[in-house]
Amino acid sequence: MTVSMSVIRQVRLNALSETEARLAAGEATAQLNFERAVLLDALGCDDDARQCYLAALAVQPDHAATLNGFGALLYRTGYHGAARTTYAQAIACHPEQPVGHVNLGNLLREAGDLATARRHYEIALDLAPGFPEAHQGLGNVLAECGDAVGAEHHWKLGYRDRVLNTWPYRGPGQPIRVLMLVSVAHGNVPARIFLDDRLFAVTTVAMEFYTPALTLPPHDLVLNAIGDADLCGTALVAATALLDRTTAPVINHPAMVLKTGRARNADRLGKVPGVVTPRCTLLLREHLAGPDGARVLASGGFGWPVLLRAPGYHTGRHFVRVDTADDLSAAVAALPGAAVLAIEYLDATGDDGRSRKGRVLIVDRQLYPLHWAVSKNWKVHYFTAEMSDCESHRAEEARFLSDMPAFLGQRAVAALTAVAQRLGLDYGGIDFALGTDGQVIVFEANASMAIVPPSAEALWNYRRAAIDGALLAAKNMLSTRGGAIMVPAE
Repeated sequence: MTVSMSVIRQVRLNALSETEARLAAGEATAQLNFERAVLLDALGCDDDARQCYLAALAVQPDHAATLNGFGALLYRTGYHGAARTTYAQAIACHPEQPVGHVNLGNLLREAGDLATARRHYEIALDLAPGFPEAHQGLGNVLAECGDAVGAEHHWKLGYRDRVLNTWPYRGPGQPIRVLMLVSVAHGNVPARIFLDDRLFAVTTVAMEFYTPALTLPPHDLVLNAIGDADLCGTALVAATALLDRTTAPVINHPAMVLKTGRARNADRLGKVPGVVTPRCTLLLREHLAGPDGARVLASGGFGWPVLLRAPGYHTGRHFVRVDTADDLSAAVAALPGAAVLAIEYLDATGDDGRSRKGRVLIVDRQLYPLHWAVSKNWKVHYFTAEMSDCESHRAEEARFLSDMPAFLGQRAVAALTAVAQRLGLDYGGIDFALGTDGQVIVFEANASMAIVPPSAEALWNYRRAAIDGALLAAKNMLSTRGGAIMVPAE
């Protein structure tokens, strides 16, 4: 028998009343404050839960469960530095408990410190050899380091009994039940930011380990969060098969995502009027690394410089520019994997010597401007661009965000709109620049596009309305497709 969310919430409220009565009677132990914090956290009361975690630590600074619970709350609410400090304290106080090592490892891996993350996962497995989350994390690190065999070994151990994973639901009423299809190899849509846990009850399915024998949980909506066609082809094929077992609405059908690999996009999107795409070909490493590598590139129509990229990596990792044939062998040797994407270099440098790259989000086939980065480097990423230290660059971005058609021109907006229609994604994005002839240079277009809110500094205030608008559009699309009407927050 399924227990309704309202019953579960009432049970939590009753337990909270009992806990608070004991605290009021003077029983102010660390454990009791921790239990109150957990209940408040589960009820969606973040601020009150934070105060209760602090109260527990005031009584007992080394309370293990409190340190790990508080770290999770801090991370979820955006205080990643404080979460890292809290997890480190949990390990310092309780080095024998594997959960702290896994928690810190997850945060370190996300921050790019793969070596330290790996060490903590390995410590956790020394302490608890069967710990699934440690195997999952170590598999992720090994995959990012290019060790596909090691990653597969640990993923099998981590997911064999954890194909389904349910996120905590903290809302007051009946949720929209989301079945979210994910890849263990990553390349997933960063969806947590718009899957409000007070509105959506989410169960993920690790598609590389899905079998038809798996019983699917009740759901109102399927969100295919597998976004990288180059990295996650196996998971996308499995996701397509899973859809035969459900009649629920689907966001980002995997068959459409499968068409968005870089090489395939370069061909099909380059046919859109007003769009230019770089030539892109997947080549075997052994063909490029040898003495005939330059000839292989030339036969494919590539000149110098040429860009080389390991498939499946983002944010500029394992992505290099090779300026001459003499540099080719060393560049290929530094990239992981058996195959390499060769990409034509299209110069997006302006008259001021700076390169520019914009990002628009696609939500329900509509375009939302997300950012406009200006950089002295050819490899433009917002987090490394010269934005925080250059007022004129921020002013340029503000014009893009406040009035994209006026900033880009109607021809470019029409081209981007046509690209969005060609992609056929419910959620996705386009990274692009403007050529000197007014055409849109499309660098990347797929579902694996993140909405990253700006930090709290006042200099980023001009970005907040655009980011909030994109987030609200994504939440509204999911809630509407799931059968609910979402009321915008005040």
